Amino acid sequence: MILVDSNVPMYLVGADHPHKTAAAAAVRRLTIGGRKLVTDAEVFQELLHRYAAIGRRDMIPKAFDALRGIAETVLPITLEDALDAKEVALVHTDLSARDALHVAVMRRHGIEEILSYDTGFDRVPGIRRTR
Repeated sequence: MILVDSNVPMYLVGADHPHKTAAAAAVRRLTIGGRKLVTDAEVFQELLHRYAAIGRRDMIPKAFDALRGIAETVLPITLEDALDAKEVALVHTDLSARDALHVAVMRRHGIEEILSYDTGFDRVPGIRRTR
């Protein structure tokens, strides 16, 4: 399984960007290769937050649809995840709180790979970032 980070659907539905084509190619490559793409509920919250913050609420449905179209499963966020994320955030001070939560969810589900353009994941042992 590979966890899909919020920047992937944002690149897929957003304006031209160097990662737009790469994100689409990565999704195609992974799905054609039979890899199971999943996400967690926090990714949807990130999409809501970002597009509301920049006054682009019109992009929320597009990003949600893109993510739902590529993620086979949406993993819930539990108290256990929040408590583990606290520990991750205290150790990996360069990670955002949201990324610490993704790491916690990944650990709980035995997921070692994330589809992301966020290089912060590169410094977390046991997590492999693909793009």
